[in-house]
Amino acid sequence: MRFLTFLLRISVLGALGGLWLLAGVYLYLSPNLPDVETLRDVRLQTPLRVYTREGDLIGQFGEQKRTPLPFDDIPEQFVEALLAAEDDNFFRHRGVDVMGLMRAVSELVLTGEYGSGGSSLTMQVARYYFLSLERTFMRKFNEILLAIEIERALDKQEIFELYFNRVFLGHRSYGFEAASQVYYGKSISELNLAQHAMLAGIPKAPSRNNPISGPDAGLERRNWILGRMLALGFIDQARYQEASTEPVTATHHGAKLAFSAHYAAEMARQEMLERYGMAAYNDGFH
Repeated sequence: MRFLTFLLRISVLGALGGLWLLAGVYLYLSPNLPDVETLRDVRLQTPLRVYTREGDLIGQFGEQKRTPLPFDDIPEQFVEALLAAEDDNFFRHRGVDVMGLMRAVSELVLTGEYGSGGSSLTMQVARYYFLSLERTFMRKFNEILLAIEIERALDKQEIFELYFNRVFLGHRSYGFEAASQVYYGKSISELNLAQHAMLAGIPKAPSRNNPISGPDAGLERRNWILGRMLALGFIDQARYQEASTEPVTATHHGAKLAFSAHYAAEMARQEMLERYGMAAYNDGFH
């Protein structure tokens, strides 16, 4: 009994010490956190597109390929694929997936290396929009605090939309709609289950898992995600079996120009550059 009492006291003291530590970290870091309200008016880098009077695309200019979509235009099947890949508790937690963090800590303790990271989608939004990609404990604390603040300021659909349109997915594509156009030449709403799972697997390692540079790694990741979707009840056995046996069909697709009119497109590019400077390439002008 004395030993159990001693263990209980040590546990209570440890818990109180942990709470004091967390409170101290919060008080130290919170005054320097960025204002998450700026996410309501975030401006994503979107290329300049030049059209004819009839609306035919004849030119596209910009370093980043991006086509932002609102949440309501994102297919439900893709939402489920991404949740299975990255954060299946996204619509239930308040910014931090405690079980995911505990799993990441256990991996670090057991292996001495960073594993999954335990970051929720909200924490990844905090990282992409406000923080660096360096893997340090201080950045992780900032990430957690920002995620909690983001959940207070925005609803889940807004947070998912920010992630969907921001993440880098290889071959200069940013956001899943742009990646869908680059890898399949179609809008994400036109893709099948296997292709949705393939795209959902890219963020973990964009250079290795994208279906052009790393088709084998991408296929392995795709099938793991399909298995997760089956386990979570998003798809049934028949759909899993069909999608997991599909071949990799991705090829590189450039901007779909209606016809060649390079001289006219170049005139428009020069005019926009004179008017707006480098913002012409990033602010989504049509």
